[in-house]
Amino acid sequence: MIDKTKILIAVGGTGGHVFPGYNLSKHLAEQKYSLELVTDIRGFKYLNNVKGLDISILPSSPIITNNILKFVYSFVIIFYSILRAILFLIFKRPSVIFGMGGYASFPLCIAARILKIKCIIYENNLIIGKANKYLLPFADKILVSVRDVKGIPLKYQKKVFPIGNIIKKEIINISKNKKSSTDKKINILILGGSQAAKIFAEILPKIFQDCSLQGVSFKIFQQCLPTQNAQLKSFYDSINIEFEIFNFSNNLINYFSKVDLAITRSGSSMLAELTNASIPFISVPLPSSAENHQLKNAIYYKEKNFGFLIEEKELKDKLPDLIKNFYKNKSFLNKIKQCQSQFSDKNVYNNINQILKDLLNEKN
Repeated sequence: MIDKTKILIAVGGTGGHVFPGYNLSKHLAEQKYSLELVTDIRGFKYLNNVKGLDISILPSSPIITNNILKFVYSFVIIFYSILRAILFLIFKRPSVIFGMGGYASFPLCIAARILKIKCIIYENNLIIGKANKYLLPFADKILVSVRDVKGIPLKYQKKVFPIGNIIKKEIINISKNKKSSTDKKINILILGGSQAAKIFAEILPKIFQDCSLQGVSFKIFQQCLPTQNAQLKSFYDSINIEFEIFNFSNNLINYFSKVDLAITRSGSSMLAELTNASIPFISVPLPSSAENHQLKNAIYYKEKNFGFLIEEKELKDKLPDLIKNFYKNKSFLNKIKQCQSQFSDKNVYNNINQILKDLLNEKN
């Protein structure tokens, strides 16, 4: 007999898929479900220090179409992964699969369909991801962060449920009653994954130096790669800018109360976290993001007046003037905070509870 309380969460190999999956796993564990998180070797690097959560690794591959040999190879890997996933699910016998996007989630969701296990997929970007797009016909429910998600055909709309962004509860519950900043110094938080950390560490310090020479007073909190620590520290010391350097951290909330502004990539989870915490941001979309989804995320949040948008190629031209404007008149940032304060993902976990309860009570 199937364990009615066991749930598997399948996540892709990027932080944008892993962290919502991890947040969901913590919530469902609090609800007394039996939990296991499944990813590939790429996703596991974000989770190898996690305690108290069962984590399994299954092979995966994207579908590669620009080379016939690579296409055949990727197809073989995907077929093998689906067979492995079928055996895995027969052994684990869950009631529900949550697919959080990314091609590592694809084999488990297909295997779930074959075995008639209920499957929910979640999309937190503003355009449906490739793996989730392929899974639309097979999913029982399609959860989205906002109603505006593009790329879901009309015939699947009955399955779609806008639930909000699956972000940390600590951030959802953070105080929205922060006072408008009156400190003359501007405190800036620099965020990004490995690619952004490298690029931002190469481009931004020189921009800050130019702004400093024109009278802007800073404190910089910058995420960077460990290999960039010494270089950044030496540079900021040499130009007399106050700074704090840190590497990858799961505790970004510790910095949220210290800053007036963030500069970040445009991953949906990070923009949602900053908005929930009422931190104005400049989003810099990753130019190589699949189907340019980061640019679409950034445009959405800009149109909501939750943040600003500068494309990477425009950073050197546009960022200095923007920073100088913020420094001279912080009312620009305070207006963004006021807009952000009207937004909250506080209902996301209650929405998940209800959808999961309804699905478990449905007859096959």
